[in-house]
Amino acid sequence: MPSERTEVLVRPGVEADLEALTALYNHYVRETSITFDTAVFTSEERRPWLLSHPEDGPHRLMVATDTDTQEILGYVTSSPFRAKRAYDTSVEVTVYLAPHAGRRGIGTLLYKNLFEALATEDVHRAYAGIAQPNEASTRLHERFGFRYVGTYREVGRKFGRYWDVAWYEKEL
Repeated sequence: MPSERTEVLVRPGVEADLEALTALYNHYVRETSITFDTAVFTSEERRPWLLSHPEDGPHRLMVATDTDTQEILGYVTSSPFRAKRAYDTSVEVTVYLAPHAGRRGIGTLLYKNLFEALATEDVHRAYAGIAQPNEASTRLHERFGFRYVGTYREVGRKFGRYWDVAWYEKEL
């Protein structure tokens, strides 16, 4: 297969992206244990999620698009870590790539842009939960300075089996 060289633009996610973002996420719901959601979403069901990630502030949504086709190749979010006020300076981060967009540096580009944006916010720590096994995600997080803090054993059940989630944290 020839190596693909795609110019990629990272920008804030907007409402016009909702259908494509929902389709991308639903792939992971249907096909993988990476998310513990077990039922696919309609775009309308995902709208509150999208709207909870404004263009600025600590809770962001950024998308990577192919500059030629405008196709969304992946997205990254920083979301509230927990609902209680004392957690306000902590975020949970996640990245999802289109199935054909892996191993091209897009996840790295998304995280680079997200962490640059978060550097101007009142955010002290970022956390990432990685359903196991997921070596690619573990490598990506470690490359960005996340350190392993522990594993929740058999915390989620999907596809008829239990899955572990390894937790990582990063100082910001």
